[in-house]
Amino acid sequence: MTTQTFAPQAFSDAERRLTLAALMIVFLLSALDQTIVSTAMPRIIAELNGLNLYSWVTTAYLLTSTVMVPIWGKLGDIFGRKPVLITGISIFLAGSWLSGLSGEFGDLLGMPGMVQLIVFRALQGIGGGALFTTAFAIIADLYPPRERGKFAGIFGSVFGLASVLGPIIGGYFTDHGTVRFGAHAIAGWRWVFYVNLPLSLLSLFMVIVKMPPLEHRRAGKIDVLGAALLIATFVPLLLGLSLAGHSFAWSSPQSLGLFGLAAVSLVAFVIAETKVSNPILPMHLFRNKVFTTSNLAGFLVSSAFMGVVMFLPLFLQLGRGVPATVSGMTMLPLMAGLIVGSTIAGQLVTRTGRYKPFMIGGVVLLLVGVFLLRDLSRIHHLGLLCGLLALVGLGLGPGQSLFNIATQNAVDPRDIGVATSSNQFFRQIGSTVGAALAGALLTARLASLPGGGLDLAKLEGMAITAAAHGQAAHADPALRDALVHAVSGVMQAALVVVFLALATILLIPALPLRSRQPQPAATLAKDEPTN
Repeated sequence: MTTQTFAPQAFSDAERRLTLAALMIVFLLSALDQTIVSTAMPRIIAELNGLNLYSWVTTAYLLTSTVMVPIWGKLGDIFGRKPVLITGISIFLAGSWLSGLSGEFGDLLGMPGMVQLIVFRALQGIGGGALFTTAFAIIADLYPPRERGKFAGIFGSVFGLASVLGPIIGGYFTDHGTVRFGAHAIAGWRWVFYVNLPLSLLSLFMVIVKMPPLEHRRAGKIDVLGAALLIATFVPLLLGLSLAGHSFAWSSPQSLGLFGLAAVSLVAFVIAETKVSNPILPMHLFRNKVFTTSNLAGFLVSSAFMGVVMFLPLFLQLGRGVPATVSGMTMLPLMAGLIVGSTIAGQLVTRTGRYKPFMIGGVVLLLVGVFLLRDLSRIHHLGLLCGLLALVGLGLGPGQSLFNIATQNAVDPRDIGVATSSNQFFRQIGSTVGAALAGALLTARLASLPGGGLDLAKLEGMAITAAAHGQAAHADPALRDALVHAVSGVMQAALVVVFLALATILLIPALPLRSRQPQPAATLAKDEPTN
């Protein structure tokens, strides 16, 4: 294998500040897009007539962005972070613009408006996969591991802020954002996508003009076979997890076929990655205990997070009769706790040079919070629920950055891009698996109720009827009890996953954080402990 190393680059304080400003815009752009669209979906469905394709608007973005994360990370190692980030923002910008135009010109190329939106969301996801992972990799280029904590904490706070602002902005544009140009009106929901355009253009300007050139880390060819097999592995897996239990049964030929294809492709991918000279995901990284355990812990924490938050709005609106607006506001303490936990953990890591105690402390808080949420029948006061969600957020905060910092600190500087993208990749896969398993468990518990059970279609019909008549607060008591029973079961499963995450974190080696810029591999090998 041909490798290429560089002496550490020197950056001025002004270059670092301007680069961080650009990256925060990029990060906000990506985080907002994950939260802003859901609020507008009912209005989009009403206009584009695609109720049967509802889930695909989200699934299309999730599929392409998740699969592209490790590919973008490897391209950053080969060609440099700056050109990869510029390319990703440009694709994201084009996808946002086209998503906003969906259905404007009728059945374009024979595709109905809803199908157009799904295709353009997939394009948007291809670019979106580059934003998070490249931003974190650039921070690793600019700052030594010990100094990254405070910045990673700030970026975690940006994500939490976007989680709060996204639904609010999306709701405002959907309800009040219609703009008229003469006889032509642009529907408010389209501004959910158009809001990305000025942010994308600003971030492009900052990156192109203000960001210093970041040296290429490694020479080599693109691993086309590995990329193809990676796509062949995780597209069927994510499709199976998204559709099984809803569109068809878990034991159906469709589900088994998708999971079987994913398994065969995964084996082929692992074999191929051991043969090529410049693999997308070098298999030797899995011999690094920090890399393996940090990614596994991130996977488990993300899975548990989805199990906790996914059905809370449903529980609040139908299980406790809380209005939709109030149920949305109830999630604010969780995001506030996440912001505080992420920021404090980052600052403490920078001050102490240690990451493992704060990983453990965070997941212990998360374990306590989920334990107290395990039986929702005992939680009758909204204030108590808000307090518990704030505790959960505090526990989740450290994981927003510390798993990534530990991984970057433990690998060769030439592999920072792929290590960073792998961390993000496993977390996104964890979220998808957590969402799928939470949905399957909820369905199973509803179906196991006396009297024939309650399926999701019936539950959805009852929810729509109650909401349409303003009767959510007076929903059928049997429905309320069923929801409390089912969602409590999901919380109990999440508690088990958090316990497994704690056990995994205890296995993460506590390496000292480097307090200098990354050095070439030959120099690093003399100074750093091996794993």
